Amino acid sequence: ELLDDPELLEHFRSFDLITARESSSYEALKRVNPNTVLVADSAFLLDEVRLPLPSGFEGRDIVGINLSPLIERRESKEGIVRRNYEHLLESILKDTDYRILLIPHVVWSTNDDRTVLRELLRKYEHSNRIAMIEDHNCKELKGYISRCRFFIGARTHASIAAYSTGVPTLVLGYSTKSKGIAKDLFGTYENYVLSTQELSKEDELTEKWKWLQAHEEECRRQLQIALPDYIQRIYEGKKAIEMLSY
Repeated sequence: ELLDDPELLEHFRSFDLITARESSSYEALKRVNPNTVLVADSAFLLDEVRLPLPSGFEGRDIVGINLSPLIERRESKEGIVRRNYEHLLESILKDTDYRILLIPHVVWSTNDDRTVLRELLRKYEHSNRIAMIEDHNCKELKGYISRCRFFIGARTHASIAAYSTGVPTLVLGYSTKSKGIAKDLFGTYENYVLSTQELSKEDELTEKWKWLQAHEEECRRQLQIALPDYIQRIYEGKKAIEMLSY
């Protein structure tokens, strides 16, 4: 809908090259600027570094959880995101023996995932099955995420760390990009992305998590099939940039 703005429309038309990392944005941009190329986010190529897991987590099934203040600011019903996460954690603790690892992915002073994750940690640490890691570089964060059996996250690059290492993932998203990336990998974003703005009941995230559990192997197989060709898109961006010099 941004492309309905005449000034922005003219702005996008002025570029010699636009690289779009998912098909939904690509299709919209291609209509206004033919110099648009579909690529994939270069974070799919990021290496991982594996640091020790928290005590009691090694050799156990882990659900990785990421939540951000940004997502909470985008909710349409006050408090609904937090209630969904609390309902989810309670369901995991009650119905499974999984460990829960809280993973911050952005730690800016005005937008720090640790602020909201620490509140969840304090509420459920009595279970002795929940822990939180502190700030790490992107490779180390990917190393933690790659060892999760499932991942539920709000940050795009946290979800990419999970997708790219074959981890079944559920995204709580607020924009086109999360839906577009999931659609490109799975053929649909339904059940893989839950829109923050559309949350209205406190058990919606839990219901999607249950779907992900039930379709775990299907999800893993699809990532295994899709990722090799998908990752090749990254190099399309490289080729397009090189062509600009001719």
